[in-house]
Formats: sequence, C-alpha cells, structure tokens
Amino acid sequence: MSKTLIYNAEIVNEGTRFHGYIIIDGEFIAKVGEGSPTVEEIGASESVIDIAGRMVLPGAIDTHVHFREPGLTHKASIASESAAAVSGGVTSFIDMPNTKPTTTSMAAVADKKVIAAGSSYANYGFFIGATDGNLEEILAADQSEIPGVKLFMGSSTGNMLVDDNIALSHLFSSYRGVIAVHAEDEGALADARARLAAQYGDNQPVELHSQARPAEACVKASKRAVELAKRYDSRLHILHISTAAELALLSTGDISNKRITAETCPHYLLFEENDLARPDGFMLKCNPAIKSAADRDALVEAIADKRIDTIATDHAPHLIGEKQGTLLQAASGMPGVRFMLQEMLTLASRAGNELTVERVVELTSHNPARLYDIDRRGFLREGYFADIVVVEQAATPFTPEIGTYLPDDEMSPCNWTPYELTLVNHRIWQPMSMVSWHLTVIVSIEWLLCR
Repeated sequence: MSKTLIYNAEIVNEGTRFHGYIIIDGEFIAKVGEGSPTVEEIGASESVIDIAGRMVLPGAIDTHVHFREPGLTHKASIASESAAAVSGGVTSFIDMPNTKPTTTSMAAVADKKVIAAGSSYANYGFFIGATDGNLEEILAADQSEIPGVKLFMGSSTGNMLVDDNIALSHLFSSYRGVIAVHAEDEGALADARARLAAQYGDNQPVELHSQARPAEACVKASKRAVELAKRYDSRLHILHISTAAELALLSTGDISNKRITAETCPHYLLFEENDLARPDGFMLKCNPAIKSAADRDALVEAIADKRIDTIATDHAPHLIGEKQGTLLQAASGMPGVRFMLQEMLTLASRAGNELTVERVVELTSHNPARLYDIDRRGFLREGYFADIVVVEQAATPFTPEIGTYLPDDEMSPCNWTPYELTLVNHRIWQPMSMVSWHLTVIVSIEWLLCR
C-alpha cells in the first residue's frame, strides 16, 4: 500500500484549526501533524500533494438520505447518488428504508448491501424501518449491522406510518439502539388536509404546503416521541427538526451526554415558507414542510448553541416532472447531498451568527460518527480510515452548479436542486477528475460498522 502526504493544509478537526499535514498509509491515516512535514516524511511518501493553504476536513457523514434503490431507480440509484455525495465531500451515507420493497427486514438490508458493494462510491449503511408488526425482526438484528431503526410517526413518501400506541410503546420499551423518528402527528396532518380540501378542493397551490403540514403536527409528534423516550430511557434521535417550538424539547451540550438528540437540514436553515410562492418554489416542497423565517432563524441559533446535534440532507431525488402540479400532485423531497458542506460552511462565514467552521465539522462529521458509534470514521485521527475532504474558499459568492461528476449516461436522472437558488463561497477542491481525486483519498469504500 502506498503512502500519500497532504501538506500546507489548514486542518479543522475536533474543535481546533491549525496549519499542518496528514500522512495516509494505505486505507488509514498514519499521522496528523502540525507545521511542516520532515524531509524524511516527504521522502517516504509515494505521492506528495501541496494543498496550498486550503482547509482539510474529515469526510462528512450524511445520516439521512433516500438513494431510491431498489425499486425507484428511474429517479436515482446508489451509484449515481453516492457519486454526487463524494463530489460534495460526503464520504459516508446512511440510507432510509422507504424503497420498493421497503427495508423492514434484515434480508432487505442485506440486499441493499449487495447493491452498494458493487456500485457505491462512498461508505454506506442502511436503516431498518419500523412497522406495526416487525419488532421481533428488529430485536433479533445484529446491531453492528444497522445504525438504528427509522420510525415514521407521520405519513410521508413510502407509506410506512406507525401510529399505533401499543406498537410504539413496544418499540420504545424494547429496542436499545437509536430510534430515528420522522415526527409529524398523523391526526394533525389529517385535520390540515381536511381544512385545505374544504377551502380549495383538489386545486391546492404548492405554496400552502406549510399549512398542509403545519408546525403543530411536528410539535405534537416530537412531544410524544420525547415522552416515550423518557418513559423507557430510549435512545431517540428526532429527524429534520423544522420548528422553533420543538427546540424547547431539546437540551444543549455535548452529544455524548444526551439520550435525546436532534437533526436538522440545510433547507430549513436557508429557506422559509414564502419561498414556495416563487415560480421555482415547487422545488422546496418536502416533508416536514419548510416553516417561517422565525423558525429558520431559531434553527440557525440552535445548531450554534448545541441544541441540535447533527446536520443531514434528507436527500430525496425526484424527476423534475414529478415535482410539478398542485400541492396534491407535486412529490415531496429534494436532492441536496452534493451541497451540504458548501452550504453549511457558507452559512458559518456569514456575519451575525455564532456558527463556526469547527461547529460545522462537528455537526456533519464528528457527531454523526458518535451518534451511530461508527467504527474509525468522522475524525482526522491516526489509525482512522482516510476519509478526507479538501475545501477552498472563493473570494466572492457564486451559484452552486450541479456539474458532471459521472459520465452523462451514468448521471442521476434528477438533474436539479433548490440550492441553485442560493449563493455560496466554498467549494470542494477539484484538482483533477472529481471521482478519481476522491478515490485517491477515500481509499476504503465499504460497509459502515457500528461498534
């Protein structure tokens, strides 16, 4: 195995930032050093790369993606979406279970692993999904083989709703791993649907999405999940927090000291509900809905003060035609895995908030690894896998470009993103062919093991 030396780098890792270098030996980081490498270290390296002062971060871990395989590959595939992930500095992902068939058994998890082993450009893991009747399957699972259980407490894409009080109590009382919850109350959603149907019939405009999936539904379900977690001392992770009111359920502090943690997504930090009224606002229809500007601003504060613990994308590609039409017709979900890091780093560079680059790295790399106890990833440490990303900052803001990270015949059919509506000032460094560059650094493409 060859040695690679990356030097003249601004290394951001574990709350610190310093000028230094990294030596990669085969699959692993052999050394993280401050200052400049020695003559002997340079001479012992087969490949020597001058980063020219750019930032070096641990590869991001996106713990919430929908890569659509199996069964929905007309939208995307593990190959196309993992390539998009790598091109955006996301070196590992955890995929959700609402595929066709749904991933609600360990046999279905194994099937996904086979697909990923032959096609993924990034390290991969797969949730098992909860249903009203698969608790025995979940409890019998080898916990090192799954990051946790995905629970839908509100109906969304994939029809995996679990809203039965007995089933929920059994899951929270019996399962000791991470229960990752889509928290929207189904009763509140049904009431909202009925109100809009009475007023608009079937011709409901997309910009009413935050009324169709109101803040009340999120708050009610999150409270219910927190109550269950506290009653049974469960390990709860609330996904895609979208409201300021839910933040009252969360505590500040280090993720290692929490039993109840939370995630939010870049689109809840960058957009607000009035953006859906724009001509291209249909791109922003997602579940839970994007809420008010006040909710957005509160969420930015919460990621800075450690009430929210992880950032993930909820990457959910659809064909652009599937996003068209009325509120009842347009599909919910948006692609975003390629833009998480540059959007979050740009957000950290804006004046007026307390979010730092170091905190972004914690939210996108360190804490996902801690939350799911992922083996030797998420940090720049000696003996850890060499999952590394190089980032450069531009002098002036620019519009993110979807670009081409695979040959045209292999690209995702979902060739759009709402992040084209934004401006960023960070990009993933691309000194050569996108995928070949990352594969010289991300040298271990394999199953994510949870210790």
